[in-house]
Amino acid sequence: MNQITFSRLQEYIKKKEHHPEQMHEYFLKLAEEVGELSQAIRKNATPATESVFKGTIEEEIYDVIYYALSIANCYGIEMEKWIYIKEKFNDEKYGRNIADFLL
Repeated sequence: MNQITFSRLQEYIKKKEHHPEQMHEYFLKLAEEVGELSQAIRKNATPATESVFKGTIEEEIYDVIYYALSIANCYGIEMEKWIYIKEKFNDEKYGRNIADFLL
C-alpha cells in the first residue's frame, strides 16, 4: 500500500472538490465535523474497524482533516511545508526537535 502524505491527500481533495467560492461553507463543515468529533469522544465511540466506521473517532478525525485541507486549498497553502515550519517553531519554543523524529 502506498503511503498517504499530507501533500498527496491535499492534492486528491483539490482534484475531487475545489470550490474557493465556497470557503465559508468549508469552514462551517469543519466546525460541524469538530462537533461530531467531540460527540464521538464524549461517547467514547468504539474503535473503527473496516466494517464499522460510521460515527467513530477515526471517521470524525478524517473529516476534520478533510475540511481543514479543503480550506488550505482555497488559500493555496501547501500544508506539508507549513506543518514542518510550524513544528520547527514549536521545537524552538518548547525545546523539542522535529528533525530528530523525521530523520
